This record gives sequence, C-alpha cells and structure tokens, in this order.
Amino acid sequence: MPQSSESGVLVYAFGTSDLFGKIIVVGLLMASVFSWAVMIFKFVSLRRARRDGAAFLKEFRRAGDPVASFTRRRHLGASPLAAIYVAGCVELAFQKTGSTDVDDTFEMRLRESPKISPMAMNSVRSAMESAVGESGLRLERHLILLATVVSGSPFLGLLGTVWGVMEMFAGLARTGSATMSAIAPGVSAALLTTVTGLLVAIPAMFGYNYLVTSIRAMTIEMDNFAAEMAAAFEHRFVDTRR
Repeated sequence: MPQSSESGVLVYAFGTSDLFGKIIVVGLLMASVFSWAVMIFKFVSLRRARRDGAAFLKEFRRAGDPVASFTRRRHLGASPLAAIYVAGCVELAFQKTGSTDVDDTFEMRLRESPKISPMAMNSVRSAMESAVGESGLRLERHLILLATVVSGSPFLGLLGTVWGVMEMFAGLARTGSATMSAIAPGVSAALLTTVTGLLVAIPAMFGYNYLVTSIRAMTIEMDNFAAEMAAAFEHRFVDTRR
C-alpha cells in the first residue's frame, strides 16, 4: 500500500475511517491532551509542595517555640504542612486569648494567657485534622478526571473497533467482494480506535499510579506532622492538671 508507506500507518487508517471512527479518534486525542495537562500540573504542584514542606518542616523543628513562625508572621510557603500549622495556631490562639488577631501584642498576650485545658486542646487537634483532610482533598483534585481517562479510553476505543468491524462486514455484504484489498482498509480503520485508546490510557495509567502513591505518602507525612505539632502544643500550652 503506497499510501500507507508515504503517510504512515495511523494516518492511512484515519483516512479510511468513517465519520464515527474519526470522531472517536479526535475525542481520544483531546482526552490525551487533557490528561497530559493534568499530569504535568499535578507533578509540578506536588514537587513544589514537597520542596516547600521540607523547608517549612526544617524551620519548624529548628525553632524552639512551636508558634514562633506564626507569631512573627513569617512567609510559610504553600505547602500542606504550612496550612495545617496555621490552622492549629489559629485555633490555639483562640483557645488561649479568645482572639485570632496577630498584631504587635499577640506574642505577649499568648505568653501571658493561662494554659488551656485538655478539652480545649481537643479543639486544636480537630482543627489540624480538618486541615489535613482539606489539604488531602486539594492534592487529589482532578485525579478523578485522570482516572476516568485511564478507564474510559480503552472502552471507547473498543467501541470504535466494534463499530468499524460492523461497517466493514456490512460493506462486504453489499459489494459481495471479500478480497484482501476490500478487507484491509476496513480492518485497519477499525483497529485504529483501539490503538488510540491504548496510547491514551497507558501513559495516563502510569501517571495516575505515580500521583496516587505520592499523594498517599504526602498524606501520611501530614498526619505525622499534625501529631508532632499536637505533642509540641501539649507540652507547652496545655495544663494537664485540669
């Protein structure tokens, strides 16, 4: 087939496809572009979150006071750990001083106010747990769309193949010709949608698995940090005798 050698197998198969097959191929290509955009965006976001989180955690552990960064109003970055930290500090400030306004007198008011009770500390812990859940949801945003591409693309490609085979046999029945030159274009066009569906789904599957594993590991890190932060608060700000 000279046309196949000149234009490429996929181009030749696309040219011999009917309208339904071409619509499926174009739709799959659009899904591929979308899935790659989601994967690249999530890869960059997770890399930034890990980088900012490592820097924030180093600063948090180096400071002797667990609320030092919050009281001095430092830039904490955009990591999920910073969001958990801010949520815990805000609730702690409310439980100790009755206000969450961070002004020039905040550090003095926080230091001179009495320690909180274990029940009040439960509210601080709940605020951090809620921040962990919200951060986890933000990290998982758009993954459902990527999972849809992974699971749906092969089936959409299979639908196009079955449709193409039906069209081919219907054409053979009308013409009464079953030669190789009559069958080959229809088979090639029918298989194109399955090939395209697999080419879309396979990279998305690897990307999805990597993202899910990375987000799960980051969620564990957030849980561990929330527990570490709660322990630091309890040692410094909780009156265990109450």
